[in-house]
Amino acid sequence: MAATSTMMPLGTPAPPFALADPDGRVTSSEALADAPALLVMFLCNHCPYVRHVREGLAALTAEYIDKGVAVVGINPNDYEAFPDDAPERMAEEAREVGYRFPYLIDEDQEVAKAYGAACTPDFFLFDANRRLVYRGQMDDSRPNNGVPVTGESLRAALDAVLSGDPPLTEQHPSMGCSVKWRPGNEPG
Repeated sequence: MAATSTMMPLGTPAPPFALADPDGRVTSSEALADAPALLVMFLCNHCPYVRHVREGLAALTAEYIDKGVAVVGINPNDYEAFPDDAPERMAEEAREVGYRFPYLIDEDQEVAKAYGAACTPDFFLFDANRRLVYRGQMDDSRPNNGVPVTGESLRAALDAVLSGDPPLTEQHPSMGCSVKWRPGNEPG
């Protein structure tokens, strides 16, 4: 089922996290504190919206990782109900697509709740002080809408934060598959 971003208020401090990837390596927000910006992305393997942008996303994030941006992908989905999102499949996906960022497991879904993640993909960009400067879409492309994947919206936000410019005035919600919450774990 399609859902859109909750559009967390700009200026919100980045909620902390410490999550493991499928190999057990932990990445924490604290360890990424020296980067000039932090991009937190809620992703999964099975969603057609993520699958539609995954190659473009891999290329875009690689470009900005090379510019010093800290980037993490977080899978919040209930992988018992959605086995394609299981950790071993996440590792395969990261290798297949060429993700250079840590692809982390939000086992208890608490990080997704803290960020107000509503869909996959869902993007949150924080400045050097870890204040939210962008939340929303990667670009206008959606499965079957004929618009090419360019990363235009996310790229503009990344360029602005790296240049020290104020947050973009026009920000559009991301659209994707709803987060697959564990039964009884849905946000209030």
